[in-house]
Amino acid sequence: MIILAIDSGLEKTGFAVFKKDKSSPVYIASGLIITDKKKKTERRVWEIYNRLNDVIKEYRPTLIVIEQLFFFKNQKTVISVAQTQGAILLLASQNNIPVEFLTPLQIKQTVTGYGLSDKESVRKMIGLTLKIDKKIKEDDEIDAIACGLAYCYLNKSQETTNKKQIVLI
Repeated sequence: MIILAIDSGLEKTGFAVFKKDKSSPVYIASGLIITDKKKKTERRVWEIYNRLNDVIKEYRPTLIVIEQLFFFKNQKTVISVAQTQGAILLLASQNNIPVEFLTPLQIKQTVTGYGLSDKESVRKMIGLTLKIDKKIKEDDEIDAIACGLAYCYLNKSQETTNKKQIVLI
């Protein structure tokens, strides 16, 4: 299974690609899509759509995982994130890729063991858990990596829980 995890935003959209099988998840790649603040919203959403389409063509994900829009203090931010997620959902539908959502709390709890962890704690755990060759500067890319890693871990624990146990008497 190839997973494309996305931390969506109008200014910056982070993405990460993982391969998940019965063993540990394997980090494949990640990146950041940055749009120009001077451009109109529709142009910026189009750029995100096209760049993510290129990622889909290259890695052929079988699932997309998105950090769920949860709570924002800034109403303008929540609207632009929702617009970006709409483009991602369209892209997923056009490519026949199912979409799952994880809340920020689920992601932090799974990656760090504490649902209210700060960004630095998430960054440290990603560094300890995965062997990533490049230096990742932006939180949006780290958030996408954390989202993908959390999905892999949660999915693995669900597989284990769902297996029937045989009890010998």
